[in-house]
Amino acid sequence: MEEQIKEALEVLKRGGIILYPTDTVWGIGCDATNEKAVQRIYDLKQSVNKTSMLVLLDQIDKVSLYIQKVPEIAWQLFEVADKPLTLILPEARGVASNLVPESGTLGIRIPKNEFCQRLIHKLNRPLVSTSANLSGKPSPATFSEISGDILRGVDYVVDPSCEEGASHKASSIIMVGPQGEIKIIRE
Repeated sequence: MEEQIKEALEVLKRGGIILYPTDTVWGIGCDATNEKAVQRIYDLKQSVNKTSMLVLLDQIDKVSLYIQKVPEIAWQLFEVADKPLTLILPEARGVASNLVPESGTLGIRIPKNEFCQRLIHKLNRPLVSTSANLSGKPSPATFSEISGDILRGVDYVVDPSCEEGASHKASSIIMVGPQGEIKIIRE
C-alpha cells in the first residue's frame, strides 16, 4: 500500500487526477485546491454539476479549515456517524472556486478507508471525490464495473487491492444549513 500512496501522491502534487478506492465506491480525485485538476475531472465525467463532487478529509478537526463557520450540529453528526456520511455544509473556503456551487456549499466526508486516510494525510489538503462514472451513467460499485473511458482518462489507477473494507454503496448525504437546519438528501 505504501508504494500506491507514494505514486498517487506524486500524481496529485503534479496536478493530476487519480482513480482510487474509498470507504464507499471507487472515486475520481484530485487536489481540491487545484482548479485545473478539478476542471479535468468535470471534463472526464462530461459534467458541469458542481454538486456531484465532494472532498475527503483525514480528520474531523480539519473541517473548519474549509468551512467558514461549522454549524454545531455538523460536529455531532460526524461524531455519531456509524456508516459513511457526507455533510453538505455552508460557506466553503480554501478549495478551488470551480468546486463550489453557487450556493457556496461544500460536501465533506471523513473516510474510514486506510488508503484514503493515509493518502489525504500525506497530501495535507482535501481530496476531491466523485463517483467513477460518466455523468448520467450508473456509479460503479466495484473496480470491475468502471468504464474504459474513465480508466483511460485518469493519470493514475490505484491497485484494487487497496479497496479493503469498502461498502460498495454511496454514502448517506445530509445538508446542514447555517443555523443548523438539517435536510436528508440520501439515506
